[in-house]
Amino acid sequence: MKIDAYSHILPAPYFERMRQLVANPGMFKRWLELPALHDIDVRLRMMEEFGDDYQQVLTLSSPPIEVLATPEQSPGLARLANESMLELCQKYPERFPAFVASLPMNNPDAVFEELDYAIDELGARGVQVFTNVNGKPLDEPEYLEIFERMAQRDLPVWMHPARGPGHADYLTESTSKYEIWWALGWPYETSVAMSRLVFSGILERYPDLKIITHHMGAMIPSLEGRIGLGWSDQLGSRTAEVDYAKLREERLPLPLVDYFRRFYADTALSGSAIGVRCGLDFFGAERVLFGSDCPFDPQGGPMYIREIIRVVDELDITDAERECVYHRNVRGLMRL
Repeated sequence: MKIDAYSHILPAPYFERMRQLVANPGMFKRWLELPALHDIDVRLRMMEEFGDDYQQVLTLSSPPIEVLATPEQSPGLARLANESMLELCQKYPERFPAFVASLPMNNPDAVFEELDYAIDELGARGVQVFTNVNGKPLDEPEYLEIFERMAQRDLPVWMHPARGPGHADYLTESTSKYEIWWALGWPYETSVAMSRLVFSGILERYPDLKIITHHMGAMIPSLEGRIGLGWSDQLGSRTAEVDYAKLREERLPLPLVDYFRRFYADTALSGSAIGVRCGLDFFGAERVLFGSDCPFDPQGGPMYIREIIRVVDELDITDAERECVYHRNVRGLMRL
């Protein structure tokens, strides 16, 4: 059994509504080049290559709902996304055992109504958030209850990076060149969001909170030493304006790196064996999930799946650990 914990989809009804909302048709270039993203027949045919025991947990593709829609429009768009994904799970349960709910994050009054409806009524097995909400960090007080409710429900939060070309890499420029905003910006986004959730004390406050980070925890596993001896043990030594050392003592009684190891991570690293091994060493086999990032590969779906399976199969781990990565961990997190 292989359960793909992080594959993306734009269900056809949702995709059509997106096209009505987006003023610039050029934004759809990438999505239109990937029919497996919104054409379910193409997707099902693509999945046949990997046998009857390959399944996908459905998560809504970027861009975030709050980028596409106004606060007045976003609740309806989130509801359409969630009900459309449930319909696919009901119609093809042998391929899609569960879906992850999307939320109208730019409408505070509707967020919790949709969270409760999607999980309690539709049966979503978690929620997806992005690393920022139109530029606002996830540790803002208005988002705290999302993490509280998910910890109480004992269901995971999927966290996806969000950054666009308008986020320049230098103060003297207005845009990010060469798609640096994606290749390097997304890992940075995820690492920053993880750090803010740690330093804000959210992981200390809710020790059972389960957050699945896309792309194997981004930069964090490879920066273990920088986080430990460099950051944790010297926090505040570089800053005069804020007493970070005292803040650290008050909020985070454990070693800093221990909080980062509480996150979960997927294998969606575009087929990087080195990256998967690094993440596995950092998080441990019990916190790593098989995830492909389907269908965002040069072949429009199967290539990342194929490469990640090759990488996981070649890992120097026990058969029991490999089963944890392939399906046991995500089944446990979603309580399937």
